[in-house]
Amino acid sequence: MIFLMIMNQGQPKQLDNGAGDDDVGGGGELAFHPPINFATVEDRIYRSGFPQSSDFLFLDTLRLRSVICLCVESYPKENLEYLNSRHIRLFQFGIDGTKDANIPKGVITDALKVLIDVRNHPVLIHCKRGKHRTGCLVGCLRKLQNWCLSSVLEEYKVYAGEKSRETDLNFLEKYDVSYLRQCLHSIIYQYHGYGSKKRRLLYKEDVQQKPPIRSV
Repeated sequence: MIFLMIMNQGQPKQLDNGAGDDDVGGGGELAFHPPINFATVEDRIYRSGFPQSSDFLFLDTLRLRSVICLCVESYPKENLEYLNSRHIRLFQFGIDGTKDANIPKGVITDALKVLIDVRNHPVLIHCKRGKHRTGCLVGCLRKLQNWCLSSVLEEYKVYAGEKSRETDLNFLEKYDVSYLRQCLHSIIYQYHGYGSKKRRLLYKEDVQQKPPIRSV
């Protein structure tokens, strides 16, 4: 399997809820409508609330390869048809979104494995509002990226706002990424053209000597 680790020590990114100048057509009408709470997490990794049909034109610009949904409800038929028509793969990890529900560590870990696999990029992570469940998954990614805990929690609060949940914050504080790091011990780091801050990680069995190509 192929994994991506972006060793970024940066600050939380700003929330993009509205349309900028590039989103306005010549007639003054919105050409693209991003999903609620849409933002870029990292290069080719995005987050948002649940996409509506009015958001599909915007999603086309992302050239998504996969979507990670953290809702327990069945995926809407209209959204499934959109994904199928674009050959976008859906990964659904059902997490209870009610206020007092605990975030399941195993489910988050499984979703995180999908998230850091570059074969699934570009990828959109979403739940219903793009705040709590999505914030927990992104927060665990940040811990894997060696962000300090205060920055992890700050980014969660940027998106959750006044509705930050203590259960989520406690989960992020206690979530241990050592299991994934142990899985990555056998990985070989290979830079792939995006500079020293972004690395492509390959399992040893995926790195094989290929015969040289000979011209005829």
